[in-house]
Amino acid sequence: MHAHFWRPPFLFLRVPMSLAVTLSRAQEGVAAPQVMVEVHLSGGLPGTNIVGLPEAAVREARDRVRVAIQNTAFSYPDRKVTVNLAPAELPKDGGRFDLAIALGILAAGGQVPRDKLDDCEFLGELALSGAIRGVSGVVPALLRARARGRRMVVPRANAAEAALVPDVDVLVADSLAEVCGWLHDASSLAPPQAEMTDDTGQPGRGPDMSDVRGQLQARRALEIAAVGGHHLLLVGPPGTGKTMLAERLPGILPPLTEVEALETCAVLSVTGQPVDPSQWRRRPFRAPHHTASAVALVGGGSYPRPGEISLAHHGVLFLDELPEFNRHVLDVLREPLESGQIMISRAARQSSFPAQFQLVAAMNPCPCGYAGDPRQRCHCTPDQIQRYRGKISGPLLDRIDLSVEVPRVPLAELGAPPGEHDEDSATVRQRVIRARDHALQRAGRPNADISTRELERDCALGSAERRWFESALERLGLSARAYHRTLRVARTIADLDGGAGLLDRAHLAEALQYRRF
Repeated sequence: MHAHFWRPPFLFLRVPMSLAVTLSRAQEGVAAPQVMVEVHLSGGLPGTNIVGLPEAAVREARDRVRVAIQNTAFSYPDRKVTVNLAPAELPKDGGRFDLAIALGILAAGGQVPRDKLDDCEFLGELALSGAIRGVSGVVPALLRARARGRRMVVPRANAAEAALVPDVDVLVADSLAEVCGWLHDASSLAPPQAEMTDDTGQPGRGPDMSDVRGQLQARRALEIAAVGGHHLLLVGPPGTGKTMLAERLPGILPPLTEVEALETCAVLSVTGQPVDPSQWRRRPFRAPHHTASAVALVGGGSYPRPGEISLAHHGVLFLDELPEFNRHVLDVLREPLESGQIMISRAARQSSFPAQFQLVAAMNPCPCGYAGDPRQRCHCTPDQIQRYRGKISGPLLDRIDLSVEVPRVPLAELGAPPGEHDEDSATVRQRVIRARDHALQRAGRPNADISTRELERDCALGSAERRWFESALERLGLSARAYHRTLRVARTIADLDGGAGLLDRAHLAEALQYRRF
């Protein structure tokens, strides 16, 4: 005997008018997964229930949305309202779903048409007056909407960053009433307008290399670091120009590509910080204080947020007074320095943030700062110097490609006009771009990022050079990681010399001298 189940005829073929669906985007790291906002009106006691793993700010949306709808001259349904945010397993926080929820309620009640809801996504927090407030993470959401070929409506407060994303259909709105008028074809919504610029971080608008006097070896190391994307450590007494040199590295780096600039803006957008359209192609420069915690440096928190290493993505992270940082804080840098990303795991969620940054660090040679200084006497004992330098772990130092001393510059040289070696950033930058082009043509990436297989192909050594190099590595006691990193630096030096095929002994010797610390 077969059981028979009765179904209402044709009911499963049509969507009841009391059910409406709108689309929005959540925020998960720098990703923006789609959220389907399903709204159903049914009989029973009037009230609003939001399900689908909402956090406190999302649960509070029922009160914000109700008052915003009433203040926009619409009527809030006097029925039981159920709002489901799917997928249910995705945590949802913030007020970014308010606009989508409000439109879903109005569409379910027949107060706004549904024809424009199917291919459009909505982001925005509602004020009680019905105004739409800005939200974080608009750039990642727009990138995903572009990939799906959908239109998106965002708050006018996010218009500047929305204008940065090319080839996406995006509209901005000030209020819920404006969006409803657009759905009724009674008014129109405009695309975002921003004063875009072609500025790609050209020197002259920031610190310039022409301000630096002397320090030929440090300038050379800075140029090598800029070409290859290598990490750099500056060691010298106080006041010798270590910070000054580090601040000028972004001005000689190649400009950000459009893809890199959008990735950088996506991280900034997730934090809720404003994006300046006039400087969006400039490489970031982050310089956290040495009291920064591990969470501030790499990111974290109950709701994971990016840290300084992610805010420096495709730019420079400068750590001044390196030994003054907590050793545990410094050691958390070791993995992102290798992988270029940071994975933050919490009990409820896991978020990944990009962290492809260039580390520049500065430190004194000893606690008092004057070890080896011919003009100031050092008062530190050998044990104090050893303990001071021991605050930086060996594995972290092993990941730094270039270590250079920054000695004191004679006073007469400081007051002299710029000489032939005191080049400005524009001149240095042109050399950097030409040299990096050699690496990009070979491997499509800077030398610091090439793989071991590419290293064997691009850093070929003659038999005599290989024997000499291996002998030098044995005498210096360098690790296998240092072996590969030194070859990458030598490849960069060869690119600066014109992109020679084989590395010669001069390239190897210069690369080795930068691993003396």
